[in-house]
Amino acid sequence: MDDTYQDYCNRVIRLTVLETYHSQAQTIQESPKFRPAEDGTPLATPFPGYTIITPPWAEVPADASFYAQLTAMQQQLLAALPAGLVIPLPLASLHLTVADLLWDSAYRYASEADPDYDTRLQTTLASIFAQAQVSLPTGPAPVWQVLGCQLMPRAIGLCLVPKDAQSYDRLVQFRQWLYQRPDLMALGVDQQYHFTAHITLGYLGTLPPDLDRQQLCDTLFNLNQTWLDQGLSEFAVRQAQLRKFDDMTRYYREPHWPVFDF
Repeated sequence: MDDTYQDYCNRVIRLTVLETYHSQAQTIQESPKFRPAEDGTPLATPFPGYTIITPPWAEVPADASFYAQLTAMQQQLLAALPAGLVIPLPLASLHLTVADLLWDSAYRYASEADPDYDTRLQTTLASIFAQAQVSLPTGPAPVWQVLGCQLMPRAIGLCLVPKDAQSYDRLVQFRQWLYQRPDLMALGVDQQYHFTAHITLGYLGTLPPDLDRQQLCDTLFNLNQTWLDQGLSEFAVRQAQLRKFDDMTRYYREPHWPVFDF
C-alpha cells in the first residue's frame, strides 16, 4: 500500500506547494480533539488508543538540537497565524508516527468486548517486533528531513522527506512486516493510510468566519521558504516504540512494552 521511494518524494513535495495549500484550505475544520474550557483554554478531549512512534522529544537527549529547531518552527507558526487558530501540542510530546494501530471508537469497542485486549495486543506486538528485529535488513538509522508545513483537514504539521532511499525503505519494510501479520489483523489492526511522515505541531482551533484563507496559505508557504533557506532540519529514526495515549497530548509506555531498533 505504501509508495515507492520516488513516488513518496514526488507526492509529499506537492503537499508543501502553494497550489496544494489553496485546495486544502477550503476544507479545513476545527479539530474535535480539543474543546474550550470555561475560561476558553483548550482542553484535550478523550481519544484513547495505541500507536507505534519514535520516542517523544522529552526522552531523546540526542535529538535536542533537532527539537530545538522544531520549537522555533512552532513558535514562528503560532506568531504568524491568527490567535487561537492553532492549538499547539506540548513540545515534550512531539514525535513521528511510524505506524498507526487502533484509536477512538475502534479501540473502545475492542477493549470493551475483550477485557484482555490490551494484554493481547502488547504480547502480539512484542512477538512481531522480536521477529522483525532478526528478519529485516539492518543498516544505519534512517535519516529524515523537514520539508515544510503540511496543512491537514484538522491540524498543521511538518512534512518529512527521507534523506535517501535506504532511509525510506527501512521504515516501509518495518510497516509492511507489521501490517501483514495475521495475528495483528485478528486484533482488528490493519493499514488504513499511505505513509506520510510528519510531526504534528498543533490542531486547528477556532476558525473565524472571516478567516483569510489566502493569507493562511501565503503564510505557510513563506514559512517554508524561510526554513528552506536555513537548511533542511534532520533527525535519525533510531527506534519505533509501542505507545498508548488517552488524548493527543501524551504518549506513554511501560518498560516491558516492545521496542524496535533500526
